[in-house]
Amino acid sequence: MKTLNRFYINGQWVKPGVGSTQHPIVNPADESTIGTLTLGTADDADRAVAAARAAFPAWSQTSREERIVLLERIFARYRARADDLAEAVRLEMGAPASLCKGLHVPAGLMQIEGAIKTLRDFRFEREHGRNYVRREPIGVAALIAPWNWPLNQICAKVAPAIAAGCTVVLKPSEFAALDAVIFADIMAEAGTPPGVFNMIFGEGRVVGAALSAHRDVDMVSITGSTRAGVEVALAAAPTVKRVTQELGGKSALLVLDDADLRSAVKSAVVQCMTNSGQTCVAPTRVLVPRAQMQEAAAVAAAVCEQLAVGDPADPATRLGPLANRAQHDKVRQMIRIGMEEGATLVAGGPERPTNTSSGFYVRPTVFANVDNTMQIAREEIFGPVLALIAYDSEEHAIEIANDSPYGLAAYVYSSDDERARRVANRLRAGILRINNAQTDFSMPLGGYKTSGNGREYGEEGFNEYLEIKSVMR
Repeated sequence: MKTLNRFYINGQWVKPGVGSTQHPIVNPADESTIGTLTLGTADDADRAVAAARAAFPAWSQTSREERIVLLERIFARYRARADDLAEAVRLEMGAPASLCKGLHVPAGLMQIEGAIKTLRDFRFEREHGRNYVRREPIGVAALIAPWNWPLNQICAKVAPAIAAGCTVVLKPSEFAALDAVIFADIMAEAGTPPGVFNMIFGEGRVVGAALSAHRDVDMVSITGSTRAGVEVALAAAPTVKRVTQELGGKSALLVLDDADLRSAVKSAVVQCMTNSGQTCVAPTRVLVPRAQMQEAAAVAAAVCEQLAVGDPADPATRLGPLANRAQHDKVRQMIRIGMEEGATLVAGGPERPTNTSSGFYVRPTVFANVDNTMQIAREEIFGPVLALIAYDSEEHAIEIANDSPYGLAAYVYSSDDERARRVANRLRAGILRINNAQTDFSMPLGGYKTSGNGREYGEEGFNEYLEIKSVMR
């Protein structure tokens, strides 16, 4: 049993203050309690913010070279702890061991490396005639991270923030505490100056709200649900601080009529089901020509049959459990709703996978003949559930894809590159991938509409942690 009862504040592991509560750490693979986590209060948030505020004047004046040296030490310590980080993610959220080692841990490493590369070449000043425009660190950044890709999102926030010269208070998810504690150890081992990096745990409605409303916090970066993003923005509004949000998605994948249908649908299913569907940019609405719906459904069902669901420690497992009971119950209920709405169930369903007797497992599920007005096509399910939607023309496909409250990502498959690019340019989403293009972590990530504001990754993400000053002389 692991007991996590300390917060990292001002370069030390300290006890929470009065009023803290206990949260069980549950292994989603078997529902066993493997530890306890102490959740803090608004007073703990105050202590962490005070430490970050006190450290800001000195850290903001450090040179580019000093920050690069620290980030390189963080990178080296992170890489040295890779096995520990992978095991932590497997235990706390049930991700398959192969995914933890192959993607969860490397993603965080790429974010640190990306921040180093951006910092090396970043122009903090530019001439404007005899005057100049200067970019300076915004101040204390409150970073609210999710549980679904915990290491990627922690590193995507912490690394550019401190690279830009900010000091930070990190609030990881209470459902992803094991890896966060290791990350805080990494920051300490790398010699991060006291107060530059601080970490506390707590519920969003308590600690998240306190950080968002805090007068000494200059900006908040949150990755989470649209509901959580709205709550943070409302709490932050009275102090007029910057808020960046990477929120929900219901991403469409358009299989145009000249595409290789089988290849496109197979790719869509694999992308949707990876990480048990707990990915905000996952293609969960797959749009196919109406005449090819039956074929698309058959291909999707066949792919699901090949996705081994089971123990995350088993090397053969492709889908582990969902990360927690609330998510598990929600996803199964949404599958039932899809059946009630009249969509055609072609794979999976709400029943427990036959090879499991405990754990938060859900069968990879595909619905065909989905109407875009159905609840399963409108709401983010955040589980291994895919909706096949028919369209009648290219224009109709674009209309369906854009008919969503979300606008995080979209995907286009076509044998004609110019056509794919033309269609991609008409889709109202922040991230577009054509024909299964490789993800580029140096490009900005963020969404339109209720999928958020601001960007992460690359130079655009770096800019979120900077203020702009015009100097006239």
